[in-house]
Amino acid sequence: MKKGEENTGYLFLGLAIIFEVAATTFLKMSSGFSVLLPSIGTIFGYIFCFIFLSFVLKTMEMSFAYAVWCALGILFVSIVGIFFFNESINILKIVSILFIILGTAGLKLAG
Repeated sequence: MKKGEENTGYLFLGLAIIFEVAATTFLKMSSGFSVLLPSIGTIFGYIFCFIFLSFVLKTMEMSFAYAVWCALGILFVSIVGIFFFNESINILKIVSILFIILGTAGLKLAG
C-alpha cells in the first residue's frame, strides 16, 4: 500500500467515526424513532458512516480498521453521553474504555 492510500484510509476512517458518533447521538435524541429530525439524522449518519468505512476497508486490514472504528466510537459516544446526556462516569468505565483502546493498539502492533 502506498503512503497516500494509507493517509486516505485514515481520513475515511475519521469520517466514518464522526458520522457514527453523530448517528448514535441522533439515535438517542430520536426517542425510539419518534422524533422526526433526529431519526433522519440517524439514518443518514449511519449510511455515510458505512460508506466511509467501506472505503477504509480498501486500504486497511479489516481487524484493525474495525477495532479503531469501534474503540474511538465508544470513546467519543461515551464523552457525548457524559457531557450532553448526563450519563454517569466512574473509574471502572474509564479503565474499561482504556482497555479497549489498548487492545486496538495491540492489533496494530501485531501487524
